[in-house]
Amino acid sequence: MNIKVTELADQKLRTALGEQDGHYKLFYDTGEGCGCDGIPVLLIVDRQGEHDHVIDTNSLPILIDVQQEIYFEKQMSLDAEVNFTAFKLRSDSMLYSNNVKIRDMRGQEVAESIPAHSCELRR
Repeated sequence: MNIKVTELADQKLRTALGEQDGHYKLFYDTGEGCGCDGIPVLLIVDRQGEHDHVIDTNSLPILIDVQQEIYFEKQMSLDAEVNFTAFKLRSDSMLYSNNVKIRDMRGQEVAESIPAHSCELRR
């Protein structure tokens, strides 16, 4: 799996990470309240989980749980807009979302699979 990160998206990812240690994790949330098909979100977590591996990027490393890979294509891109806080995740064949949010989960116990109510974490 590979994600091409635009220059603006890279800058915004680095800004959101700040000076604290942390790792980005791509997560496809299918929990209650997340919409019919689910939504992608970028979590900032303290550590790499047991079932996580690193997605190839031209930017900061992004983790993904191996069971979550089925929701995404092998080649994707992550983009941003100057005056918008969310990101756009797309592939050649589809737009996953133009509203991918970052949720900082550092300092919280994050299970290997995020609980069904994780949409509540993004509000």
